[in-house]
Amino acid sequence: QVELVETGGGLVQAGGSLRLSCAASGRTLRSAVMAWFRQAPGKERELITAISWSGGTTYYADSVKGRFTISKDNAKKTVYLQMNSLKPEDTAVYYCAVDLTRPIISSRPRAYDYWGQGTQVTVSS
Repeated sequence: QVELVETGGGLVQAGGSLRLSCAASGRTLRSAVMAWFRQAPGKERELITAISWSGGTTYYADSVKGRFTISKDNAKKTVYLQMNSLKPEDTAVYYCAVDLTRPIISSRPRAYDYWGQGTQVTVSS
């Protein structure tokens, strides 16, 4: 069992920055993949970035590459999402998720075993 608690969402103007945190508790994350998804109204949940807990391999969707950075703190079992140069199209509910069963980053939401509650990010123009 893993519990994920997200913090850090909010309202920001275009061009601004936000940092999201996702703190994990419970099982070891040694072989896990931690990911951030987002879901905008009327759209499917999409993978935007992920990191493998052991090797540090990262993935970024083209839509956020160069603007968003994923990082982790092993001791705190926390993953962060630094979002810079935010755009109105980044407005969505952001979710962190963990895949405990495979070390390969998957873009399929169904591959992930546990999810955070979601945090709203709103970017005004």
